Amino acid sequence: MTGGAIIMMIIAMVIVWGGMIGAIIKLTRHPDTPED
Repeated sequence: MTGGAIIMMIIAMVIVWGGMIGAIIKLTRHPDTPED
C-alpha cells in the first residue's frame, strides 16, 4: 500500500474506534434507564 492509503486507513480507524470507545464510556457513565 502507498503511504497515502496507510494514512487514510489510520485516520478512518481512529474515527471509527474512537467513536465506539467514546460511546462506551458515555454509556458506562450515564446508562440509559428504562422508562416505565
